[in-house]
Amino acid sequence: MKPVSFQTHIDKLDYLKTFYLEIPVNVVKKLGGFTAKARLFCEVNHTVRFQCGLMALGEGKAYISINSKRMKEAGASYGDTVQVTLSEDNSEYGVEVPEELAELFRQDAEGKKRFELLTPGKRRYILNYVATVKNPQLRIDRAFLLISNLKKLPIGKESFREMLGK
Repeated sequence: MKPVSFQTHIDKLDYLKTFYLEIPVNVVKKLGGFTAKARLFCEVNHTVRFQCGLMALGEGKAYISINSKRMKEAGASYGDTVQVTLSEDNSEYGVEVPEELAELFRQDAEGKKRFELLTPGKRRYILNYVATVKNPQLRIDRAFLLISNLKKLPIGKESFREMLGK
């Protein structure tokens, strides 16, 4: 897939309390629609680049969530028009694997196997949950908690709540 560049605006989904980039119908079609490869890299204003996926917005349009930190890095705010480039993400999971979780997988074959049996969305949830904290010890603790709880759950019956031990 060739990268697709276009201009769009930053809008807000009040019911989700999130900002988003609107992806026009013609761009969704260029990307192969919603049945094509789900994971992408999004670059905003040639300054901030992150992994993402398209979410249906209705009428053939899509959206990509963008948080306040990324908007600030891109020099943009709610209502602004921005330059966006979308390109294919060929990474294994669609997000980076935190070093602490990668090390746990090297030491725990059963945990790695159970992780691989999860849906792509649940895998990304685990990867993001571990990666979102700055403290390395907290990343280790989160990785261990999630994978330990995952191994206790019946295959195919895993939920985020149970993986968190709640």
